[in-house]
Amino acid sequence: MSLKIGIIGCGGIANGKHLPALSKLAIVELVAFCDLEVSRAEAAKKAFGTEDALVFTDYQDLLKLDLDAVHVLTPNSSHAPLTIAALEAGCHVMCEKPMAKTSKEAKAMIEAAKRTGKKLTIGYQNRFRTDSQYLHTICEAGELGEVYTAKAHAIRRRAVPTWGVFLDEAAQGGGPLIDIGTHALDLTLWMMDNYTPKYVVGNAYHKLSGTKNAANAWGPWDPEKFTVEDSAIGFVVMENGATIYLESSWAINSLDVKEAKTTLMGTKAGADMNSGLTINGEEHGLLYEKKIELETGGVDFYDGAGDDPAFNEAESWYDAIVNDTDPLVKPEQALVVTQILEGIYESAETGQPVFL
Repeated sequence: MSLKIGIIGCGGIANGKHLPALSKLAIVELVAFCDLEVSRAEAAKKAFGTEDALVFTDYQDLLKLDLDAVHVLTPNSSHAPLTIAALEAGCHVMCEKPMAKTSKEAKAMIEAAKRTGKKLTIGYQNRFRTDSQYLHTICEAGELGEVYTAKAHAIRRRAVPTWGVFLDEAAQGGGPLIDIGTHALDLTLWMMDNYTPKYVVGNAYHKLSGTKNAANAWGPWDPEKFTVEDSAIGFVVMENGATIYLESSWAINSLDVKEAKTTLMGTKAGADMNSGLTINGEEHGLLYEKKIELETGGVDFYDGAGDDPAFNEAESWYDAIVNDTDPLVKPEQALVVTQILEGIYESAETGQPVFL
C-alpha cells in the first residue's frame, strides 16, 4: 500500500522538516509539488519526488489529482483557505503551525474536516521529541498530580528570521508569539491536558525591531520591514483556575534562552526542560531532583536511535491515516492555541484582558 501525497508550499519549512521526513517513509509517494515560484517546486520534485511527479504554481490544479493527503506549508494567512480546499477535494491534511491567523479561520478548518470526513492535523512536531513524550507519559500517569501553574518558553536572544514573510504582519499575523510561542504553548497545554481557557492578558513589544545593523543569527534585519513584534508576553487563566505564563521573543536582552520548552508545577511534583528533563518533588520528608536520562547509548560504537521529531510526526500522522485513528495533534487542541494567541494580541492592542 502506498499513499500519494501533494505538497503545497516548497519553501524553508518544507525542505527543512517535512520533505526529508517524508522521504524516509516507504508508505508515501511524493507525487505533486506546488509553489508560487515554480523553481522551488521543481527543486523539491528533483530532490524528493517520484520520477513522474508533477509541478504546479496553482494549488487548485494540484487538488484535481487523485491524492490521499496534502501538506499545507505556506504562510499563515493562507493556511485556512488551502486546508479547506484540500479537505473538500477529498484529501487528509497536515497543516503547518500555527493552525490559522484567527480562531474564526481555525474553526472553519475544523468544520470542513467534519463535513468531509477527512483527517486534519497541525504540525506541532515538538510533541514528538523524546523528552516531550516522556514528560507527557508521567503527566498522564498522574505523577505530577494536578498541574495548576506552568510556564511556556520561547525565548531567542537574537534570532530573527529575515527571509520569506516572517516579518510581514499581514501574511503571518504576528511575530515570535505566533511563530515559536505557539510551540511552547501547545506543549504546555498538552502536558496539562487543559483546553478550557477563561481569559488572557498580555503585551506585544516593538522595542528592538527598529535597530539598524543589528546582531542577528541570520544577519541584520530591515527595520522598515519589521512590522511584527520582537517579543510578546502573555498570561492565561484557565476555567479551573490554573495559570500559564507564556514568553516569546526573537530579539530580547536576556541570556535565559530556551525555545519550545515548558515548566510545570503540580501538587505532587514539578518538571522542567531547562537543561534536559528534570523532575522535582518531595519524598520521605526531603526534596529531590531527578534527572531523566534521555540518551539511549552507553554501548561502544552506538549512540542510540536518536531523536527525530519531524520523522516521528510524519510516521504518526500516516499511521493515523492508515489505521483510521485520531492524529496525536487534534485540530480542536490547535484551535485553543490559536484562540489564546489571538487573545494575547487583542489584549496587547486594547490594554484589557480578553475573555474567551
